[in-house]
Order: sequence, then structure tokens, then C-alpha cells
Amino acid sequence: MQIPRNTFKAALKGGQAQIGFWLGLADAYAAEICAGADFDWLLIDGEHAPNDVRSLLAQLQAVAPYRSQPVLRPPVGDTHLIKQLLDIGAQTLLIPMVETAQQARDLVRATRYPPAGIRGVGSALARASRFNRIPDYLHRANDEVCLLVQIESVPGLDRLDEILRVEGVDGVFIGPSDLSAALGHIGDPNHPEVQAAIEKAVRAIVAAGKAAGILTSDQVLARRYLEWGCTFVAVGTDVTVLTLGAQRLAQGFRAGAADAPAAAPAPGSVY
Repeated sequence: MQIPRNTFKAALKGGQAQIGFWLGLADAYAAEICAGADFDWLLIDGEHAPNDVRSLLAQLQAVAPYRSQPVLRPPVGDTHLIKQLLDIGAQTLLIPMVETAQQARDLVRATRYPPAGIRGVGSALARASRFNRIPDYLHRANDEVCLLVQIESVPGLDRLDEILRVEGVDGVFIGPSDLSAALGHIGDPNHPEVQAAIEKAVRAIVAAGKAAGILTSDQVLARRYLEWGCTFVAVGTDVTVLTLGAQRLAQGFRAGAADAPAAAPAPGSVY
């Protein structure tokens, strides 16, 4: 049995744009439905969705037969939680609110086995090693880990160049919602100041040879971000698709529906 190849990491390294979709329903059945849509990657959210390690595991198992590559976002870059997520089979992690190069270096070490890092060795109990059925797992696991750090604050922006110099960070994701709030434009990620900051950050990330990523439900913005050089862009969420789809259906059968406006995303929402 061979270690699963992280095709998402390989695609980013090759500069191939990867289109993704956000999973916030915290449900394996919904995750499998979205995996069948054939996005390049699926973000399984543990920061703003009601997920725990067991529900994240169930979603990893649900999407495993499909081409879409799972990316897990924990609520925080905790070493012990990272160990658990890697052991249940996550190969790509997106860590929120990274603000310093030292924090990025600590995250790299948390995702690597010694001597390159401090990841605990418990592969006999781990789904990641197929319960020790992958004979060379311990020697190859580090190479398949993809670490993405999320920049979404003014301190993070100010120290972006230092963070980009950290070896082992594969990509940087710009968090537009928190960043817009930090810049004084909460709820308005489309504000010109926010967009200028995002463009400057994306161009710095690309110039440093790292992959740049972002989330937006605005298709025009998504294409703009791709033009700026982003190589992993999430273009929607399961929660929003379900919410708007249900609203449109209900509105279509209400009295006077012909005059009712179609449901639309909240103004300025990235979701």
C-alpha cells in the first residue's frame, strides 16, 4: 500500500490554479454531495463550523473516493490538535490568524515528524498510515504535508514578508472578512482599501514563490483574484448555496412571487 499523494500540493507547486468550495454544514453526507461536484479542493471548516475531530474524520472519509482534495481548517494552530488532524488523514491544513514568522515556524514543526519537527509518532493507531499498512509512511509523510497559513490582520500583513521566508509554508491564504474588519471596514471586503491590501499581499506572496489563496462568492472577484496570481480560490460555500437555493424556491411559490426579488448574497459577503 502506498502513501496517498497530495495532488493539491503538487498542483500548487506547479502553479496550476485550483478552484475550491467551502464546507460549513459539518455533515459527511453534505460533504460527499459537494465532492461529487468535482471541485479541485474542499475546505472542511473547523473554525466557524460546528466540527470536532470525529466529524472532521467522517467528512474526510466521505470525500476520500472523489477527486476533490480535502483541506482542513482547525479553529486554532494548536500543536496537539494538528497532531490529531494529521493522524486522521489530513494532508493539507489551513491555519487561521497567523501573525508572525515564529508562529509559522512553530506550525511547520508541528506538522513534521522528528528530527524536522515535533509531530508525535503514533502511526500504528492512525488512519493516515492506513493503520501501519503503509510500510514507509513515517519516512514519506512529511513530504506530503501541505501547510497553508491564513493572514487576516494588520500585524499579519505587516510581517508578511517575514512569514513568506519561512521554509515549509506552502501557501498563504488571505482572510478577507477578518482583514476588512481589521482595516476598519467590517462587513465590506469589497472596499477599495481592503482590495488594495489584498492585491498587494497576493503579489508579494506570488513573488516569494508561494501559493496565494482566498475565498469569495463573487464570481467577478474570484476571476480578478486569479488574474492577480492566486492559485487556490474558493468560490462558494455549501451553507450559502443551500440558504439561497431554499429562499429562491420559497419565493417562487409565494403570493406575488412574480414581483419578488430573487434571493442574493448579503452585500459584501465573501461567503
